[in-house]
Amino acid sequence: MRTTVTLADDVVAAVEELRRSEGIGMSEALNRLAREGLARPAASKPYVHKSYDMGQKIDVTNIGEVLGMLDELEMRDRVDEHSPQG
Repeated sequence: MRTTVTLADDVVAAVEELRRSEGIGMSEALNRLAREGLARPAASKPYVHKSYDMGQKIDVTNIGEVLGMLDELEMRDRVDEHSPQG
């Protein structure tokens, strides 16, 4: 494919350096650099867990107790949904 593109100065420098060192044309140098870039795995950010103060402190070392608390909250929500609004 033939097209016109505008290359940044650092890209032009890399193309020229590869072209001169390998004795190849501009298109071949640009294609090689593009292929190298495509072959690299994408840089991923390390996972950072965000936490927020919800105002409640729950000890999660006893999972049974935590599940019981969640069940109670769910039951309260169901009762509140079905009670008449005052």
